[in-house]
This record gives sequence, structure tokens and C-alpha cells, in this order.
Amino acid sequence: MGYPASRIGYCRARGLLPRIEANQDGEPTVKLKTLTASAGLLFLAVYGIALTVPLWHAPRQDAAVNLRDAQLVQRGAAIARQGDCVACHTAPGGQPFAGGLAMQTPLGAIYSTNITPDPVTGIGRYSYGDFERAVRRGFRPDGTALYPAMPTPSYAVVSDEDMHALYAYFQTGVAAVHRENTPGTIPWPLSMRWPLSLWHLAFGPSRQGFTPDPKASAEVNRGAYLVQGLGHCGACHTPRGVGFQEKALSLADGDAFLSGAVIDGWRAKSLRGEGTGLATWSEDEIVDFLRTGRTGTVAAFGSMAEVIAHSTQHFAPEDLRGIARYLKQLPPSGGKPVERATQPDATTDALLEGRYASRGALLYAEHCMACHRPDGRGVARIFPALAGNTAVTADNPQSLVQITLAGDRMPRTRHEPHAFAMPGFAALDDEDVAAVLSFIRMGWTNRAAPVAARDIADMRAFLARKTTVPNQIGN
Repeated sequence: MGYPASRIGYCRARGLLPRIEANQDGEPTVKLKTLTASAGLLFLAVYGIALTVPLWHAPRQDAAVNLRDAQLVQRGAAIARQGDCVACHTAPGGQPFAGGLAMQTPLGAIYSTNITPDPVTGIGRYSYGDFERAVRRGFRPDGTALYPAMPTPSYAVVSDEDMHALYAYFQTGVAAVHRENTPGTIPWPLSMRWPLSLWHLAFGPSRQGFTPDPKASAEVNRGAYLVQGLGHCGACHTPRGVGFQEKALSLADGDAFLSGAVIDGWRAKSLRGEGTGLATWSEDEIVDFLRTGRTGTVAAFGSMAEVIAHSTQHFAPEDLRGIARYLKQLPPSGGKPVERATQPDATTDALLEGRYASRGALLYAEHCMACHRPDGRGVARIFPALAGNTAVTADNPQSLVQITLAGDRMPRTRHEPHAFAMPGFAALDDEDVAAVLSFIRMGWTNRAAPVAARDIADMRAFLARKTTVPNQIGN
């Protein structure tokens, strides 16, 4: 049975059917005049799915929380330190948790939000369900998706008990600050938030809560809970995919977990068991580092200094021990060797004897040797060692280049009140910086590739664009 011609004409006139025409050979072709309409329908479908994601992918989970429980609030304060909430939600010189910290992206800056209990500009009107969905699922009460800068994939494993305490603390233990949130600088249409719902659908946490390893001790499982959850170590130490998602949230998700990454121009080292990771670190050294910001040979700089100043120095000793034991039992990533590549030390004697065989050696003697010593071992807990330091010999030298140009300061903690600084050497030209860093990377027992002048120029350009955030080293 044929379809009425009048109906076909009606539909075709309104673009509901393609128009049939003939090509040069007399064969019928289809002009897809409905392409725009089809694209519009597809857009509406995707948009509709994005709007409904918060409802079925991240439903609100309400619970009654006693905000008058002083012990619960106190416990929530400790959990907030474990989550390092203050680091992102406090601007330099600003009020705690009032937001305003700039976070640079390739598309523009986004700013952290006010999470004080102010009812107008903060989260004072959040129910527990609102709070839980924002922290563990990445959606505001109105269904707006949060940027991936919020580590919801890690916070998804935080227990209900810890979430209750965290909510009690942010509602009653934090001073309310009336401060409007700073709008981002990402241009429209890239600034539209609804596509982020699809990001959460594709890359957001599929897990809820932490599943302990039945083969591991309670201490190791506690460490795993803190590393994978509140500590969100993978946010920096796990490489990101094309969608800016962490490639793995645990070792069960893939070998990329904690295998090292670059963030904000700093190399976040592998926390796995290879020679360039934690194979050469003892449990005691890991505990010491997280507690004080240094060991006898290395010191924390950059983002890790902030983590220690705001967060890990406050951890209970048993939690630090659990983290160390959990990390030490992780295998090497990608079959990487457990041993660090080395060579015989021919550098120390040459420097002691005043034999400077290269421009880099002479520059080291002029600018570096007084602190880091001829043997490259520095001074324990004051000047970090350069010989045998995996931050120096890393495949990616960005941390070494950045700290050489810009300088930095160790964190000051309750356990190490003296914070020593590394001066910047940006006054040296690119060739000289490359020469001295190449000398350091190939000196003593170190075996690493030289640094090119182009690497220095690239870092200078990066630092010129980078938002300066002072190292907050207070306890």
C-alpha cells in the first residue's frame, strides 16, 4: 500500500523527509536537508540525558546527623585535614574554606568555592543529602555538575560515618564567611556546566564505599582507605586520560594507579615499588616524610609541601604507618626495575680537586656546592641530596627545572619548625641553567638524560602564566 502523495509532500515541505534528486548520471541521490534537524534532535537528547544524570546516577542520600555532637564535630575536623579541604578552598591570604583559589586550566581559570556555613554564599543551607552528593558524587543541590578538580572519584570511597562527621564539622565547626564565589574565566560555550554531567557519567565513581582486601592486614587496609579515599593521592600521582580522568582509582582498575604524573609543572613521583618510585624508601622514611616534610636526604617542595603543611603532618601515627605499609606493598608499575640505574662516582673527587671539566661543573661550584656539597649529598634535613635523588634523575625533569628557576620553601610543621628555602636562579640564561642541571643529572651515581635549553624556556613561559600561590607553611 502506498503512502498518500499529499502526506509525503507535506512532510517533505517541512524538512521531515529528505528530498530525492538526480545526480549527473541520472541516479537518485538523497540530500540530507534534515541534517540540521537531526543534529538538533541529537543535541536535545544528549542535553536531556545530561540534565537527568544527577537524578538517577547520583541520587540524594539523606541521613539524620546530630550537629550538636561535639565529638562528631571534632572528628570531622580531623577528617577535613585528612581530605586536605583547606588547601583548595582557601585563597592566599583569605579566610579558611571561603574559596577563591585560582586553578589554571588550558581553557581558563576556575576558582574554588565557599564551603563555609554561610547560608547565602556558602553551604549553610545544604542538607546532609546535598553535602554528600556534592562531595562523593560531584553535583550541587541544583544538579549542576562540579568540575573534575573536585576529587569526587576518590571521595566516593569515604565511609558514611566519616561523611556524617565531615558534614557536622562544616556546618558547626567552621566559621561562616560571607564571600561571593568568583566566576571562572573559561569562555562560553566551553563554560557550560551541563556537559560535565556526561563527564561524571563516563568517568565518575562507579564504586561507593571502600572494600577492604581480605588478604591484607587491618593496618594496610586503613592505609589503602586513606590513600584511595580522603588522601586522594591518585589525583596527583596517577596519570590522566584524554578526558582528564584518573586512569585508575586503585590497582584493581589498572597499572596506571599511582604510577606518577605531572601536575602544575611538578612531577608527582610514582608511589609504586620501582627504583624511581618508593623502592629505595623505607617505611620509616615514608612516615618521616609525611610527618615532617623531609627525610635525611630529600625534602618536600611545591604542591607536596602544601599537602604536608595542611594535611599529613596532622595524621595519627598509626594512620601514617598504615599508609607507608600499604604503599610499600604495591608492586612496580609497568614492570619497571626495582633497582635505580647508577654509575661509578667520578664527580666528587673532581669537584674537591677543583677540576671543572664542563660549564655545568663550574656553575655547580659557583652556585650550588656550598649547600649541596661536593659529594652531592647536601646536609641532612636542611639541604636535600642531589646524588641518588629520584626527583633529580626522573625521566621528566620539570620539578628540577621549576625549583631551579623559581625556588621554593620546605613546609614548616609542628615536628620541624625550621623551614629552609631554595633560592631561584632565573637570572641565569637558559643555556646555563640547562648546563648545570645536566651536570647534576649525570653527576655522582646519577644516570639521567641531559636537560635542553628548550626545556628551560618552556618552563619560563609556564611560570609566567602560572598563578602564584604562596607556600603556606604554617602548622
